[in-house]
Amino acid sequence: MQSYQIREIKIEDNPRVAEIIRKVMTEFECVGDGYSINDPEVDQMFQAYQNEGSKFYVIENEVSKNLLGCGGIAHLKGAEDDVCELQKMYFLSELRGLGMGQRLLDICIGIAKNLGYANCYLETTDRMKAANKLYQKNGFKKIKGPLGNTGHCGCDAFYSKELVQEKPFLKLLDS
Repeated sequence: MQSYQIREIKIEDNPRVAEIIRKVMTEFECVGDGYSINDPEVDQMFQAYQNEGSKFYVIENEVSKNLLGCGGIAHLKGAEDDVCELQKMYFLSELRGLGMGQRLLDICIGIAKNLGYANCYLETTDRMKAANKLYQKNGFKKIKGPLGNTGHCGCDAFYSKELVQEKPFLKLLDS
C-alpha cells in the first residue's frame, strides 16, 4: 500500500510542481489563454506563496519521494481582504481516487480559517468532474460567474464557500 505525505512546498519542488500543473491542465484540455497553465508563477510556485496570507502544499509519495499533486490558498486578487482562493489544486492520475483530494482540501480550508478568511472562492472547468463533485460535497456552492481578477476566463465553473469561524471553547461557556 502506498503512503503519501502532504507538506508545504520547498523551492526545489518548483520544476516538478510546474510539470504537474502543465500535465493535468493539458490532460483536461485547459491550455491557451484564460487558464492557470499560463500564470507567470507556475515555474516559481514556492516564491509565489511566501507572502502572508498564503500557503501551498505538495503531495509526496513517502517511498519514492515523487510529487504527485499540489494545491494551496491565497488571497483572491481583486477581492475583499477576507476572501481567499483555492488555487492550483492538481493531481496526477495515479493519485486520483485515493482520498488525497479530500485531505488536501481539508488542510487548505483549515489554513484559510486560521488565516482569518471568511470566504473561499475557486474556479475550475465543468469537465473536471471529480473535482466539481469534491467541491460540492464539501459545501462549495456554484455561483453564476467569476469573482476577483484571476485572468482565468477559460474557466466555466465557479464556487464559493463561507468559512465559519468556530468559537473558542472558553467563549462557548460565556454564551
